[in-house]
Amino acid sequence: MTAALKILLATCLLLGACGTPETLVSRDGTVPAGTDLSGNWVMREISPAERRRLREAINKTAGRTGRSSRSGSVKSGMVHVFLETGTALKVTQTEHTLFISFDRSVVEEFRFGEHRLVSVGAVQAERVTGWEGTNLVVESLGENGMKLTERFYLTNDGDTLRREITLRSKNLEEEMIVQVFDRVE
Repeated sequence: MTAALKILLATCLLLGACGTPETLVSRDGTVPAGTDLSGNWVMREISPAERRRLREAINKTAGRTGRSSRSGSVKSGMVHVFLETGTALKVTQTEHTLFISFDRSVVEEFRFGEHRLVSVGAVQAERVTGWEGTNLVVESLGENGMKLTERFYLTNDGDTLRREITLRSKNLEEEMIVQVFDRVE
């Protein structure tokens, strides 16, 4: 195969890949033995600068500037609609589902092994939830390519829950925020 033909073939493959919308890959729905995220959790104190960084990351990956708003436009509102935050979490885990209550007001339900379309009003996203080792991973992909990935896992002592939030814009810019929660009785 000549060098010119190789370059032409590589270019065609790249162009074909660019035109294909991203889809999420299903994840394992079986809870790893001994893994239980259940408990009452309180977020470690975060500074005003860290709060501002989260707002800025949401706005940046949503293609916005300025102040954050949960009532964003349909095109840029995916993260604003699907990302819940709180300083106190109550996590209940069953064989098939994880329920997280954020500050006793909003409850999120994540079904292990799910791969479905979720919607809130006019905002829709493809969602997969499942296990990657002992990490619960929840990915939500918006219609315009914005992606929200949440990863929940316990540290070695079992008394600390980490939540890694990765926000990706439609331009593939990524921002990661880490939240650390301590177990409370």
